Amino acid sequence: MMRKNKAFGVGAVTLLTALIGVGVAAFANVQPPAAGDGPLAAMLDPKEKHLSNVRQLTFGGQNAEAYWSYDGKKLIFQRYDGDTYKADQQFVMNADGSNRIRVSTGTGRTTCGYFLKGDKQVIFASTHGFGPEIPQDPDRSLGYVWPIFPSYAIWKANADGTNLTPLFPKKVELGKKVGYNAEATVSPDGKRVVFTSTMDGDLELYTMKPDGTDVKRITNRVGYDGGAFFSPDSKKLVWRAGLPKTPEAIADYKRLLEQDLVRPSQMELWMANADGTDAKQITSNGAANFAPYFTPDGNRLVFASNMGDPKRRTFDLYLINLDGSGLEQVTYGRQFDSFPMFSPDGKKLVWGSNRNGKDHETNIFVADWKP
Repeated sequence: MMRKNKAFGVGAVTLLTALIGVGVAAFANVQPPAAGDGPLAAMLDPKEKHLSNVRQLTFGGQNAEAYWSYDGKKLIFQRYDGDTYKADQQFVMNADGSNRIRVSTGTGRTTCGYFLKGDKQVIFASTHGFGPEIPQDPDRSLGYVWPIFPSYAIWKANADGTNLTPLFPKKVELGKKVGYNAEATVSPDGKRVVFTSTMDGDLELYTMKPDGTDVKRITNRVGYDGGAFFSPDSKKLVWRAGLPKTPEAIADYKRLLEQDLVRPSQMELWMANADGTDAKQITSNGAANFAPYFTPDGNRLVFASNMGDPKRRTFDLYLINLDGSGLEQVTYGRQFDSFPMFSPDGKKLVWGSNRNGKDHETNIFVADWKP
């Protein structure tokens, strides 16, 4: 999860992006304009050779972290518009952008929605169990920092938002902090959920069964391990990590974490077996690398990075081999492109982008993928 901030020149979406009464959004079931409206050059840069037939699925507001259902027919994503919703809420829509419904409560702040195997249920992180208020963003006098809200719990609901119950932790009480539990994604075989939590005092990765049991810690080092995804065969994990190395950097990290904050300016990609063994660093460019996802064949990664901008203000998508070789840029345009995910059949890529928008709006786009 990541909130795009003006420090990066890109508006706002939510890092900590998170999730009682579930209803339908005021704009639910609104049909989107025809795909391709707007300047074609803003939809697809000629250098984007891996993408074709780009379609815009959302229009207006801030929309991000769109992830496919297992059958490829729907997407779950987060959205806020500053009007009806002043903080990210979770929505499900058809893969063409139609029939959009809200599946979170409309209160608090949410992030990181994902379908469970079978597509009958979804999970997402939310602060609503702590209270209906929207957690406030941090004081920017500290520089560009992400809030690690200690009121985020992971919730499970039916795919229409009904029957919402806490998944982890199992007990959530009004006004009682539960720590940061978010960034949950599900293995392709449906057997494990990986997520980030501060339950042991640091930002570490854990896995659990889809019913919230059999929780296992899989990272153990000072620093932020988060935003993990499984490989197509469910045997490996890839994630982003911000690991301070010097005593001064470690002290700064711990000081911020005590304030429920983290500084994400330098994050590298890591990969390991699904149980955390044989962990290896993939990138080493000193930039902010995040949102990694395996290509359909499992041999490469697509991810977002600001490595191409000396001022670190814009993000593009890149491809890279699992050993860190073969870096290739995928998107262009000096804007924000991130949160890529391939459709289950490997034929399409969905991602969030500022392209074809105004005032740094972030919308969901889908394109046919050309390997």
